[in-house]
Amino acid sequence: MDRRRIIDWLREERPERLALLWREADETRQRRVGDEVHLRGLIEISNRCVRECHYCGIRAGNRNLRRYRMSEGEIMACVAQARAYGYGTVVMQSGEDPGITADWMAGIIRRIRRETPLAVTLSLGERDEPDLKAWREAGADRYLLRFETSNPALYERIHPRCGDGRSRLEILRDLRAMGYEIGSGVMVGIPGQTYDDLARDIGLFRDLDLDMIGVGPFIPHPATPLGAAVETRSAPAGEQVPADELMTYKTVALSRIVCPEANIPSTTALATLNLAEGRELGLSRGANVVMPNLTPAAYRADYEIYPAKACIRETAEECQSCLSRRIVALGRKIGTGKGGRRRETAPVAPFL
Repeated sequence: MDRRRIIDWLREERPERLALLWREADETRQRRVGDEVHLRGLIEISNRCVRECHYCGIRAGNRNLRRYRMSEGEIMACVAQARAYGYGTVVMQSGEDPGITADWMAGIIRRIRRETPLAVTLSLGERDEPDLKAWREAGADRYLLRFETSNPALYERIHPRCGDGRSRLEILRDLRAMGYEIGSGVMVGIPGQTYDDLARDIGLFRDLDLDMIGVGPFIPHPATPLGAAVETRSAPAGEQVPADELMTYKTVALSRIVCPEANIPSTTALATLNLAEGRELGLSRGANVVMPNLTPAAYRADYEIYPAKACIRETAEECQSCLSRRIVALGRKIGTGKGGRRRETAPVAPFL
């Protein structure tokens, strides 16, 4: 599928036409990754962050947020829950927190690998190359780093410069060379994002040969420049991508068709827009992963990257039980094992 065709689908509004897209995505998912839905236990280990991203509620400039960083003991208690619930992976996520040192995190990774059969996925932001190497050598399997948009000007507008100067795309390529499975993704409907931008994003998923793809609607936090409408630059008339549920499903479906082997989550952000069936619709339109939250109740509400996050008051047990019921009700199976990418084909030619 070329870029022009992807743009046509992104603009498509007719339900009878979209039904064809949903069917193709679901059939591709069933054929290439099967009926298993893999559960990745999410642990939001720190909401401390040095970045000032213009949409994110845990940005350094938000002075009204209670900051935390979990202890090793608290993290390992969540890991024990993941194992008890039968999850195959734990995902440790945080803001860009220098207090998460390379040695400290490497020790936790080694302990998880020593004491459990779980895969370890990290989503800790832009880190120096020695840190990333140390964590890979300690046993981390995967790293998630969303590039958010392939449009450099748009990226600069919402991400003030920080770090060692490497772009996120450079970091992703470095991670691949280190032996990580790599995951990335974008926000759908960033002010100023055009249909051409989003089509190029989907093409970049393929060019990067991503193992994991995460897409979600743009939901700005009110304590941010974009959320407070201090900064609102829209695309030219008729070109602005809407930040809505339907556009997110289209992006999930097209990502599955373009990257048929990738693991694609049906995100909490979709459930935030449609609590009743957002996750189910994501799973029926190409997704094959969900990420039940294991973060302790004492911290969960403080990891507020966007407002009104779904299921914020659920316990880890309630979340596991609810998601398991929903998956079975769809006629799908609960995934077993680490659930890594199934590689059946060689990398494809560059996207045009």
